Amino acid sequence: MTSQNSAGRSTRTAAIIGAGQTGVTAALGLLDAGFAVTLYSDREQRALRDDVPATGTALEFGETQQAEAALGLDSYTARAPRHTGLSVRIAGPEREELIAFDGHFDGYVGVAVDTRLKADERLTQFLERGGRFVVEQVSPAALDGIAAANDLTLVATGRGGLSDLFPVDAARSVYDAPQRSLLTVTVTGIGHDDSVFAHRSRAGGGHSGFSIFADQGEGWWGPYLHKDAGPSWAFLGWARPGSEWESRFAAADSAESAHRIVQDLYRDFIDWDLPEVLATQVIAEDPHSWLKGAVRPVVRAGVGHTADGHVVGSLGDTSAAYDPIAGQGAQSGLIQAQRLVAAAAVHDGPFDAAWLGGQYAAFLAARGDAANKVTRLFLGDPEFADIGNQLFAAAAVDSRVASALVGLLHRPQPLLGIDSLDGANEFITSVSGEDAAALLTRFAPAGRFDRSAFSSTLASA
Repeated sequence: MTSQNSAGRSTRTAAIIGAGQTGVTAALGLLDAGFAVTLYSDREQRALRDDVPATGTALEFGETQQAEAALGLDSYTARAPRHTGLSVRIAGPEREELIAFDGHFDGYVGVAVDTRLKADERLTQFLERGGRFVVEQVSPAALDGIAAANDLTLVATGRGGLSDLFPVDAARSVYDAPQRSLLTVTVTGIGHDDSVFAHRSRAGGGHSGFSIFADQGEGWWGPYLHKDAGPSWAFLGWARPGSEWESRFAAADSAESAHRIVQDLYRDFIDWDLPEVLATQVIAEDPHSWLKGAVRPVVRAGVGHTADGHVVGSLGDTSAAYDPIAGQGAQSGLIQAQRLVAAAAVHDGPFDAAWLGGQYAAFLAARGDAANKVTRLFLGDPEFADIGNQLFAAAAVDSRVASALVGLLHRPQPLLGIDSLDGANEFITSVSGEDAAALLTRFAPAGRFDRSAFSSTLASA
């Protein structure tokens, strides 16, 4: 099935395989840059919106919003409930309540938008502006013909064996298996004002909440824009291999069961947030408002070749699959798309392996390597465990360190220079204006986190 509107004359052609938010963003950008663009998907437009779950929560911060703005695209900051900070709680293996801090986002906000909504709206724009949309399952054999017929071909899906065209970068892919099992569910029932999660920060529902259990995993709540329900909340949980949480997550088989599992998880482990969690409600009109699975973090090459030797480029999750714990997947994919579009718009020569490889190397240097490292930091990778402990402890002491630490989710590049405790201390000193050693002497375990009084607020309303 093919959809197409009349397009202006173009001397260059491009094909994008995969109509998720990264693929359709690149397709729309190249179309606006003067290319004749064909976008391929294994599902028609309505099915992409309504018959599949969202691919994660897709939380995006300032740098990614700037990339979208550079393409003339809506970043949803005027439509989605805004994240203005991140509230963190860390418990030890015996459930001892150790670290509490609240990091404010300095000069930027975050928005989490249903990827189905964003892809659907951008696909509509793509068709309205003259793009060609083809619904078919693209196999490696079919890709060979597509790449032969186009000046530039980008692969934004790994389905059907397409990811195998791009060799794994062993130096950048340090894990041989997923580091967490994942569970997500989107809900309504609570608002976003300062009465929600008020025990965590004065910003209340303007901040997302992150809780870490050393032996179990992590749980996150954040404001969200759902495709049907509008402003809502999303839960995303990470379970460590072999943990009790992993067994609980595995039992989810519907939005309703996922929601029950999350409520029981907070009742049994994270009671400080329980009243808000118990007040949430499943989005009944969307049976796909939940997802479970696992992601092996892996970085692949930016250049691949079809059977007949035609050059293709990787894009988004095909280039790099991140564990979503640090929110780098959607952000990096959109930044990579914008960089490719900007470079292609002014390029006069062929889009050959040298050009694609050069663009990918530049992206890794500008974003990809830092995104990979901040993901490993938040996963508690043993290589960065001491650094992470130092940074999180300092964040509990000084609000400036807290803001700088959560700011790595927005702009992870500063982390590239931190490879030791000395480097972590230099970072702490630079953002706090105080000697790190002196600052850290003031750290003391939290003892007991503040508990939510949201239920009593409801009772008195």
